[in-house]
Formats: sequence, structure tokens, C-alpha cells
Amino acid sequence: MKNASIQLVETSQRKGDIPDFRIGDRIEVHQKILDGAKERIQVFEGDVIARQNSSVSETVTVRRLVQGEGVERIFPVHSPRVAKFVIKKAGAVRRAKLYYLRDRVGKATKIKDDVKRQHKIDADLKSAAEAAAKAAQETAAKKTAEGEISKSAAKKKAKREAEAAAKKKG
Repeated sequence: MKNASIQLVETSQRKGDIPDFRIGDRIEVHQKILDGAKERIQVFEGDVIARQNSSVSETVTVRRLVQGEGVERIFPVHSPRVAKFVIKKAGAVRRAKLYYLRDRVGKATKIKDDVKRQHKIDADLKSAAEAAAKAAQETAAKKTAEGEISKSAAKKKAKREAEAAAKKKG
């Protein structure tokens, strides 16, 4: 049993937006990478072959093939460096760890699809995309009502003004 103060710290460090991915799923892990002074997002897509631990110390092992060579990376699920997890395809397996995939090549590495879960995932992605589009429309409408213009509209306006100034000079 954990100490109450340790549990309090751990719950504050946990992420709440982790999707329900399982062993055998194909996922994308969006990881924040420091590239000089800039921070960019690098995507690692592969099959989940293991999940270890629980709570804040939970990790997930993702495997993919790069130029015929298997590459595995272990990601801490609740790390601030991991931006998000995206489920690409739901897989149906009967094992808790898929380490046997390391010894297999070609079609032997194929994981069966979990059609029922895939339909649910697709519906969730569609509803999330619709909600994001609706929110973007609302914010754009709110900005135009206040007199602000979007970045793309400002760029177009600046371009038109530059062209008009060039015509006056020439």
C-alpha cells in the first residue's frame, strides 16, 4: 500500500487524456523533441507489444520495422515529453506480451483486427474531429465579431497591399 502523500503527488502527475489502447494495437506516439532552440513533434508509429507497471511509472513498448530491421522504443505513458497517443488500428491478440514477434518475419508478424473496437475508435475520432472543427468555427466567428482577423486573412491582406503598392510605384 502506498503512502497517502506519494499517491497525492502521483495523481497530480498523471495525464487524463490517455486513450484506451491495448496490446496488439497499432498506435502513433507523438513525442516532443528539442531540436536546437526549437521544440518539434516526432511521430513513432508501431505495434504495442507490452505495457508495464501502473500509475505514473507506466510504460509502453512500441515495435515497428524500419528498412527490414525491427526497432523497439519504450515510452513512459505519463511523461510530459509525450504529447499524445493516437490509435490507428485495433488489434485482437490473446497474449499480454507479444515478444514472440521479434523472431517472426513477414506475414507471420500480422496481428488480427478487432473490428468491434475499431468501429468505436473510428466513431470517437470522427466526433472529436467534428467537435474541433465546430470549436474552430466558433472562435473564428467570435474573432470576426470583435473585429480581429485570422492569421491567413492578415497575410492575404498584407499581400494585396504589397501588390497595390508595387503597382503604384511601377
